[in-house]
Amino acid sequence: MGIGTVAVHSDVDRDSLHVRFADESACIGPAPSAQSYLNIPAIISAAEIFNVDAIHPGYGFLAESAYFAEICEACNIKFIGPRSDVIQLMGEKVEARRAMKAAGVPIVPGSPTALESETDALAIAREIGFPVIVKASAGGGGRVLFRRGGSLSRSRLDLLRGSRLGDRNICADHASCQGRRSH
Repeated sequence: MGIGTVAVHSDVDRDSLHVRFADESACIGPAPSAQSYLNIPAIISAAEIFNVDAIHPGYGFLAESAYFAEICEACNIKFIGPRSDVIQLMGEKVEARRAMKAAGVPIVPGSPTALESETDALAIAREIGFPVIVKASAGGGGRVLFRRGGSLSRSRLDLLRGSRLGDRNICADHASCQGRRSH
């Protein structure tokens, strides 16, 4: 493709495969990810030093950070991924479900609004069919597989609610347990 690449890395990852395959590289901090791969000022500084046109955030870390995408946009660096407003919307499962449904995108059956109680969870499970996965709407908190006849205690709901930065909403989706194997 003829596109030059710059790999960013922590000090202990200097010999990693992605660094060896890149045309150039920049160390952005020490091993703890909070001091390197999540260090937005260091990443943007490296991008500016190497005069990059675009940043591919990889998988995980900053790939789902609306803030990072917004910073890239503000610095006139193409974020290879969704716009920051789309990342923000997709990070909240109840709102993402509404947006996808409004856009005509097929969605897995699930709760159209946040669930308030075990009674709500049971009602939606009966409506959409078992098994159901109950999860924090903003992500980051675990999931509970809810089977027919199962129980979801108030403490489990509260655990899910406290999973991410003050967002207390939980939601449910139908869980397809039919595995598929491809060769």
